[in-house]
Amino acid sequence: MTEQATEVSKEEGGRWLTATIGSSGFRVDIVAGAFSLTADEPVSVGGTDTGPTPYDYLLTALGSCVVMTLRMYADRKKWPLVSATVHLRSGQSHELDCENCETEAVGVKTIEQRLDLAGDLTEEQRARLLDIAGRCPVKQTFERGIRIVQV
Repeated sequence: MTEQATEVSKEEGGRWLTATIGSSGFRVDIVAGAFSLTADEPVSVGGTDTGPTPYDYLLTALGSCVVMTLRMYADRKKWPLVSATVHLRSGQSHELDCENCETEAVGVKTIEQRLDLAGDLTEEQRARLLDIAGRCPVKQTFERGIRIVQV
């Protein structure tokens, strides 16, 4: 990491995630703090299918935030939420996005979500948890939009 990047990280209070790709193929090695991850594309589009796709990671960010938000809220209210599972999928296939990104606006336009809540919850508690799921910070970030800047 460059000295300038270190300064920005300190100023903003965030840490850098790195994603590195080699000279061929689509496999990407990712480092997020102490964690190493892999991203790739399916064999059908030229990848080696050694990890989730970038769009899978997008859904992972949303899904993990939704269930963490539900756990935090249920714990604070002392509600009997045993587990929460969110099922997510994008509304369309993304394979053509890279091919068309120079000439068209591409990307996920719709995410379908289904929540399963386990526990001896009242109907009112279930309804409130469904409402709270829509308030997770990652969902709000997606809905507001993100500006990406080069530093």
